Amino acid sequence: MAGLWGAAGQWEFDILYGLQKLHGPWLDQIMVFITGLADHGELWILLGVMFLCFPRTRYLGVTVLLSIGLGFVTGNLVLKNVFARSRPCWIRQDAAFLVPVPGDYSFPSGHTLVSFEGAVSIWRHNRRWGAAALGAAVLIAFSRMYLFVHFPTDILGGAVLGVINAWAGEKAAGWVKKQKQIRTIFPY
Repeated sequence: MAGLWGAAGQWEFDILYGLQKLHGPWLDQIMVFITGLADHGELWILLGVMFLCFPRTRYLGVTVLLSIGLGFVTGNLVLKNVFARSRPCWIRQDAAFLVPVPGDYSFPSGHTLVSFEGAVSIWRHNRRWGAAALGAAVLIAFSRMYLFVHFPTDILGGAVLGVINAWAGEKAAGWVKKQKQIRTIFPY
């Protein structure tokens, strides 16, 4: 499996080097800030916990947190180790590194994965909030390529898996809601 994904096609490096031409002091600071929003999933976990605090959004909070948990297992613990794909910054060191070089594998992008899990979960419950969340998810995903730590296919894989996990998280939250012993979590 690693041989299949171990090296990127030249077209992926062409995209990443094209993005390197956009670098400037102002945009560099913005991209570092944006990527930092999803470090360890903090933004999305915080939103999930905040949603849990209010009866009206409690079900959404459960959905967000379940999808993030599922993504951590499927993306970070399983797929990254199965594919064992090197990061672009490991293969070529001629780009500007604005963030510490990550030590885990590249596929799928964890920042993109958690962002799309959170954003799609929110969008499925509230389109207005979800539109803002999806905008943030897209910016976070873009920042990972801009910062030369992920290939475009890592981003695509993280986004697709994030959508799937958001759907699965919602299904799991629905199952939890139906369980008699914990109905008090979701008073209606």
